[in-house]
Amino acid sequence: MALVNPHGGGDLKPLLLEGEELIAEMKRARSYPKVTVSSREKGDLIMLGIGGFTPLDGFMPHADWQGVCDGMTMTNGLFWPIPITLSTSKAAAEAIPTGTDIALVDPDDDSILATMKVTEKYSIDKGHECATVFGTTDIEHPGVKMVMEQGDVNLAGPVKVLSQGGFPQKYGTLFMTPKETRALFNELGWSKVAAFQTRNPMHRSHEYLAKVAIEVCDGVLIHSLLGNLKPGDIPAEVRTQAIIALTKHYFVAKTIAQAGYPLDMRYAGPREALLHALFRQNYGCSHLIVGRDHAGVGSYYGPFDAHHIFDKIPKGALETQALKIDWTFWCYKCGGMASARTCPHGDADRLLLSGTKLRKMLSEGSDVPAEFSRPEVLEILREYYAGLQEHEKVEVKLTGHSAK
Repeated sequence: MALVNPHGGGDLKPLLLEGEELIAEMKRARSYPKVTVSSREKGDLIMLGIGGFTPLDGFMPHADWQGVCDGMTMTNGLFWPIPITLSTSKAAAEAIPTGTDIALVDPDDDSILATMKVTEKYSIDKGHECATVFGTTDIEHPGVKMVMEQGDVNLAGPVKVLSQGGFPQKYGTLFMTPKETRALFNELGWSKVAAFQTRNPMHRSHEYLAKVAIEVCDGVLIHSLLGNLKPGDIPAEVRTQAIIALTKHYFVAKTIAQAGYPLDMRYAGPREALLHALFRQNYGCSHLIVGRDHAGVGSYYGPFDAHHIFDKIPKGALETQALKIDWTFWCYKCGGMASARTCPHGDADRLLLSGTKLRKMLSEGSDVPAEFSRPEVLEILREYYAGLQEHEKVEVKLTGHSAK
């Protein structure tokens, strides 16, 4: 069997230039007006560059923004759950006539990431985007805060990507493009592949989810987010070491692959679960593991809202399907990991696991039960927390589902 098709049904559409074309465009870009992108926009740009956002050709115009917000559909009929937009200030936008080529600049080091031909300038109702995409306009929601603080004018147009933003240099072989993961899956003989989305080190519940997926698929791609997270989250380098230790000791060889991708979290819950499935389709994954409160934050979403949204989208909108798994926990009476579908016992017999709980215990130097995380993983995480300076420590609060 073949791998799933890229989103939209055609070939992968990476927008990253190479060779002589790259050299010539970079030379032109140095004379263009410069617009510094945000961290979120940088991640989106790199995904456009490597083909992760196939078949988009750039940042969305107003009509597509509106269609995606209101009905998760672009004007050409393509399913897309979250707007991919670029913003700037009113003053900067006024200085850029429509039709102008601009250089998009890295917020970290001022290097040129891409060029874009500005085809449209428009303002948006930020509250409407937040209400439709995040389901809330509460400024305490990190995704809402991100949208409300962005520039007042969106710039739309096709892009030519000139850089991968330092991700290959920082993360080495962990940073993989869709073309590379597809080649890896073909080499391993996988066609039915489940993606496991993570922004945390893997605890016993995550291990259980991955092993359930291995039972019904050829293999699992542990796909770690490499972009920006909330304060207090564990850096990708540490998560990667912990995942390597876990898979080395507790998984059968060649049933797991590990890779990273360059996006920031939006914490958009159900809508972000759909985006996760969409770009995993481009990476070659036929399934996305969707557990409790996927891509959620606080108590903004129900624990299984991300399950339900896959039932509401049009048939055929995505080839990549949700592999829905119920609330998982350690059951002392069962003597192992279980889910609400497989365990008949009550809450008193269950140890509920979450990444937030694990971070809280580690940050406070508390004992972590053996049923919560593997010792090889804990050793790496304790070493990380022990090495934090006082100003790097963040109080971890249990809210929403993680507090249960």
